[in-house]
Amino acid sequence: MADVTRHFANVAAPLRHRNYRLFYIGQLISLIGSWMQTVGQSWLVLGLTHSPFLLGVINALQWTPVLLFSLPAGFVADRFPRRTVIVVTQSVSLVLALSLGILAVGGWVQFWHVAVLAALLGTVNAVDVPTRQAFLVEMVGGTEDLTGAIALNSSLFNGARLIGPAIAGLVIAAGGVGAAFLANAASYLAVIWALAAMEVTVSAEVGPAAGLFTHIAEGVRFVRRTPSLLRLLAVVTVLSLFPLNSQLFVPVLARFRLHLEPSGFGFLLSAQGAGALLAALFVAATSGDGPRRAYLLWGGVLLCGAILALSAVTRVELAAIVLFLAGAGMITFLATANSTVQMTTPDALRGRITSIYTMVNNGTTPIGSLVMGGLIDAWGLTAGLLIAGAAGLAGVLGIGGTFRPTDCPTGRIDSREVASWR
Repeated sequence: MADVTRHFANVAAPLRHRNYRLFYIGQLISLIGSWMQTVGQSWLVLGLTHSPFLLGVINALQWTPVLLFSLPAGFVADRFPRRTVIVVTQSVSLVLALSLGILAVGGWVQFWHVAVLAALLGTVNAVDVPTRQAFLVEMVGGTEDLTGAIALNSSLFNGARLIGPAIAGLVIAAGGVGAAFLANAASYLAVIWALAAMEVTVSAEVGPAAGLFTHIAEGVRFVRRTPSLLRLLAVVTVLSLFPLNSQLFVPVLARFRLHLEPSGFGFLLSAQGAGALLAALFVAATSGDGPRRAYLLWGGVLLCGAILALSAVTRVELAAIVLFLAGAGMITFLATANSTVQMTTPDALRGRITSIYTMVNNGTTPIGSLVMGGLIDAWGLTAGLLIAGAAGLAGVLGIGGTFRPTDCPTGRIDSREVASWR
């Protein structure tokens, strides 16, 4: 009973901070809307083009700006008040979702509209994602509750993944994809309200005289001099290029192999979200003293094994089970990886290091989307999933130095041990 109480306390600890509670509520509503848009956009593109490759193009356009602009965005996150930056990015995202919704409801939407708006949203996300990651430490008042906050953030994202696609399937079936986009636009108001209601001390780690390229180089130099962090980022890169392309795999599976309607597509994404949510809560409950290295290895193995198994699935219920396992493996790995990056990063470099993590985690998506979309177009979904799972598994097991016990004698990441890694 004492262990259960302690694990529950680990999960709930970040919520004792008022700013984080506000963020949690606002972000939950906003992320449900974002998942509704993700479902609607994938369904719309496949309906307009009937091409997995062109869906991959949209995913690539949405994430290419993250690859191109994440490093300068890290400088922005360290130079300007983070709350202000996030309010601006969320407001622009609202306008973009509203624009796509109006085009879809009016019956005017074309593929190039989706492409342009996806690229603009990606540009906004290039600044928004690393800034939000860096802002976490301010919301919880330091690093004591940071691991729990990151894991709770993952549970938030995946709780929304569980709810949003299911709602989106019903909304699209009843009112079309435009209704999902408009609902997403409205959902941004919740997180903007939450940010406005916070009480934060305005601070900037980088002075106004600091040069952009000098400070980007400082962040890159820190990663190069921290071998454990460098190896971890290498594994994140491999997984992001191959098995983490669920926004491409799942809609193709749902539409072309299982022949599902939007509600069925939403059900599959919700199954994946359920696995991810449970994994996020598990990581939060068991990582109170720091992220566990073993979760990196076994989370990656579970993700890649599930992607390999998905290649043979032809029934909806089996697809849901396999995607549940894929979601669990994905978040076990990513929540631990994110916590590890944050715990090994000095406060003065937080924006720049999280921007590097964002670049390798999300910024490599355009490359992976184009490659996997092309492979699926040429050789079929089965071959694409087999290649993605095998490549990811090779990366997890091949870059084995990331998980060496000598990097962290306790098996957990502790800020006091960081100095010994350099």
